[in-house]
Amino acid sequence: MESQIIIILISILFSSFFSGMEIAYVSTNKIFVEIEKKQKGINSYFIKKITNNPSKFIATMLLGNTLSLVVYSIYTGRLIIELFFPNLLGLENLNLEYIFYQTLISTFLILIASEFLPKVLFQMYANKLFKFFSFPTYFFYILLTPITSFLNWISNSVLSKYFKTKKDEMKMFFSKDELGDYIDQEIGDNNDHSIDTEIKIFKNALKFSNVRAREIMIHRNDIVSVDRYIKTNELKEIFIKTGLSKILIHKENIDNIIGYISIQRFFSNHKNFKSILMPIEFVPESMFINDLLNLLTKKKKGIAVVVDEYGGCAGLITIEDIVEELIGEIEDEHDPQNFDKKIVLSNP
Repeated sequence: MESQIIIILISILFSSFFSGMEIAYVSTNKIFVEIEKKQKGINSYFIKKITNNPSKFIATMLLGNTLSLVVYSIYTGRLIIELFFPNLLGLENLNLEYIFYQTLISTFLILIASEFLPKVLFQMYANKLFKFFSFPTYFFYILLTPITSFLNWISNSVLSKYFKTKKDEMKMFFSKDELGDYIDQEIGDNNDHSIDTEIKIFKNALKFSNVRAREIMIHRNDIVSVDRYIKTNELKEIFIKTGLSKILIHKENIDNIIGYISIQRFFSNHKNFKSILMPIEFVPESMFINDLLNLLTKKKKGIAVVVDEYGGCAGLITIEDIVEELIGEIEDEHDPQNFDKKIVLSNP
């Protein structure tokens, strides 16, 4: 009985390994695999070998798992009879009832021990476990080559003859999600928190096209805007007090913005500043910031008003806000430090 238990445990272990590596191969980050293949080292060599032919790799895992399950089922069936139905020992034929019990017990055990648990574990730590078990995987990859090559030859022949498809070829396509996940993992695994600026920019760039204006705009409560009938001296004081390079001009209230005045134009012709108001762009909240950046660049504008669904002012956005989303905070020598409201700075 002891030898039976040992064989059963070994077969479960092998079945767990093969099913786990199969799910790890599917779940592993393709960028991680490609980078590992180009590294120097024994594990990189094994990874390169076992991933060159995906069909052969999958066939090896399936074949190894099948052989393990066959051995498991043979010895488990005998052990169940010995443990639970010893009175049936020696019988050549078993009733359907006892065969059902054998199947139920052995299936439940194998599903938990070699299917559910290992697949969850290998999926959670796909990259690390795929690399760690690359050597034993390569060993079985070579050991079972005669059988897997024959099986692949049969499948390729059937596919090419009846379905007019070519044999499997490895084509690597990386999605933004895979690239982002790989960068997140590398940053998370890095004990040194001083990550290169280039990496941060690259990571931000992956999410850049999915960010909308409402997510980075300056809220209307933090906008400095003045009425069109403001006196010249009062506007001058606001420029001096806030340190802003641009100030919005509205009619009656902030929901009716008619333009903006830049500090250069104001001080060049402050006696008649109303005649040199600059028109401003209006954009919806849902607009993607990459589209907004293209729009402002094309029209040579540095600022835009974000409007809500009712056409009212929801906020303000500048090119600097968009660029900061990509490269991080920009420190300006003219940034004021002690104002109650958030200051909007943009290039003149």
